[in-house]
Amino acid sequence: MSDNKYTLAPTEPPPAYEDASQKSPPPPTGTSPKPPTLRAPLPLSLPSLNALRNQRVILASASPRRKTLLAQLGLPNVTISPCPLPENLPKTLSPFEYVLQTALQKCMNVYKTEINNTSAGEPALVLAADTIVVSHSGDILEKPRSEKEHIGMLKTLRDEGDHRVFTAVAVMAPLESARDPGYALETVVEETIVRFDSAVTDDLILAYVKTREGADKAGGYGIQGIGAILVERIEGAFDNVVGLPLRATLKLIEKVTAPEEDIEEAFAEEEEE
Repeated sequence: MSDNKYTLAPTEPPPAYEDASQKSPPPPTGTSPKPPTLRAPLPLSLPSLNALRNQRVILASASPRRKTLLAQLGLPNVTISPCPLPENLPKTLSPFEYVLQTALQKCMNVYKTEINNTSAGEPALVLAADTIVVSHSGDILEKPRSEKEHIGMLKTLRDEGDHRVFTAVAVMAPLESARDPGYALETVVEETIVRFDSAVTDDLILAYVKTREGADKAGGYGIQGIGAILVERIEGAFDNVVGLPLRATLKLIEKVTAPEEDIEEAFAEEEEE
């Protein structure tokens, strides 16, 4: 076993909720040599992704997790342009419609702004996504607004059994032709069922809340991080719970960046149905 030096856990209180999404400073450098760095995998070599790598791709989201997932897909140099509109659609909508309309609103707002950006030029692609957690009783859970709400949210998810995570993705790309409305638009909604471990204690929930990892996440937990200790199992795509289902997203990108004659044919088939 190596003789790495460890620093004591901080004794100060956790950061406020509005500061939860800020990155923490790097830990002090230890005296032991660093392990060798593993080589990152080469990017996917697919026509749709290769064509976008040297073009302007916009992510209409401030989520660092979605930016990381897009980089894993092979688009590391996306421009971050969050939608400024509030996410205040009525919760009376079905979860499917709520998450889909929110993602569409984000995508179309940023697209309309950026398509007229004369300094940077029009984007080749705009992508937006929205994730919600729906409790077993049907309540739409987004980001917790306080520590008290955060604790109650996680207790509810533990006590009610299965809950569902919906992520909607909307992708837009401008068309060179004059076909109305001048862009290609594709959307998808993915669903994953998550079950918390019923043996999770109130003390564990409180300890997790104090980490503030889940403060900026729908449902109040991050399955890709410490929040995995709360989860017993999932049914569906893991990355959908993280915030961007890559398989479905790649299919959307391929559709909107296809040759325009293919898009025209698909559009005509939809009109006939």
